[in-house]
Amino acid sequence: MENSTQIFGLRAIMEAIYSGKTIEKVFLQKGLKGDLYNELETLLRKENISSSFVPIEKLNRLTNKNHQGAVAQISPVAFHDLEELVLQVMETGKTPLFVLLDQLSDVRNFGAIIRTAECTGVDGIIIQKKGGAPVNGDTIKTSAGAVFKVPICKVDHIKDAMFFLQASGIKVIAATEKTDHTIYDVSFKEPCAIIMGSEGRGINPSVLKLVDDKAKLPLLGEIESLNVSVACGVFLYEALRQRL
Repeated sequence: MENSTQIFGLRAIMEAIYSGKTIEKVFLQKGLKGDLYNELETLLRKENISSSFVPIEKLNRLTNKNHQGAVAQISPVAFHDLEELVLQVMETGKTPLFVLLDQLSDVRNFGAIIRTAECTGVDGIIIQKKGGAPVNGDTIKTSAGAVFKVPICKVDHIKDAMFFLQASGIKVIAATEKTDHTIYDVSFKEPCAIIMGSEGRGINPSVLKLVDDKAKLPLLGEIESLNVSVACGVFLYEALRQRL
């Protein structure tokens, strides 16, 4: 974690939250007690901010300052409101193209997807507030700065984002091997959002039930899957090819 994307200390973290800073995650020392700690923990729950309890050694590795048992990771980018972003894209008259990430966990994969999204004209990337990769220094580096160019929306639940996109006339297409259709059988010409799953699990089965269409990549080798950022790139360039 880079110093530019972290703050430490119980009071400092609370003040950052009250001032509207986007907090990715808070690391709390196991066994920590006290009124100030309880106040911070209550605030984290109220604001639905991800946190985890760690040994003091972990906090000492994150910073050599007086952290008081709490270190927070701040997002270096401002997140967009999904409803406002969709409306803005619709008003431009272009055919919307979004990417949803269902709890992707690797920051380098996240950064690579953002970079490809910027190159293919994606209008926005949608991630869940909890359970996914943060926007940190590694994300920025891997994205080659594209993280500052592609709007990113954080939502409480991916399903809620899907419902809103579908209600807005945007088709949700799942990248999954659980289908007979390849990407060459599916149309990406109309407004659509491509949903990619996590590295280990793929797309959550309950999420997969709600999609409008499914598509897979043809694989001719013995390995049964591609890296998720590579797969996302293939999907996005097929969408771009169909739209040109």
